[in-house]
Amino acid sequence: MSTSEYAHRAGNEPPAGLPDRAGLARLLRAQLPSHLWDLSGSDPGDIAVYALSDPRELRVARYIGQSAAPRRRLTQHIATARLYLPDERPWWVASPRLRPLYEWIRALFRDEGRLPVMTVLEWVSLGEARVAERRRICECLERQLPLLNHEYELLRRQLQLI
Repeated sequence: MSTSEYAHRAGNEPPAGLPDRAGLARLLRAQLPSHLWDLSGSDPGDIAVYALSDPRELRVARYIGQSAAPRRRLTQHIATARLYLPDERPWWVASPRLRPLYEWIRALFRDEGRLPVMTVLEWVSLGEARVAERRRICECLERQLPLLNHEYELLRRQLQLI
């Protein structure tokens, strides 16, 4: 590993063409409000069931999730993608089944600095959250959307057996 690669991995200098951590933080503060939409049609409840999408294809969900704090969760998704690191596989994501999501977020950002859009689909009680999330994943499966959820792949395999 060269000295500059080592310095970059240590967080001392950003790679060419990518923002450093501070620049990325400024970008997120400026763009995040326009990347979070509540289309639930109801007052906020305990848990938001949400979709992440490419801003060019808002009707094509790429990930379904749930959160009590959607804005914070969107920030966490983007932070976990470590957009300030050079183009490589997200080795820092502990669970291999989550890596496709963060690879997608990184690819989206490489394409003209795009960030995912979070759309709140519905607000549910804490006890209903898992069922509502799974129902939304099944709806995406029926529509043959390219979801990156691990559960999506499991459900798709189960349907092939039937």
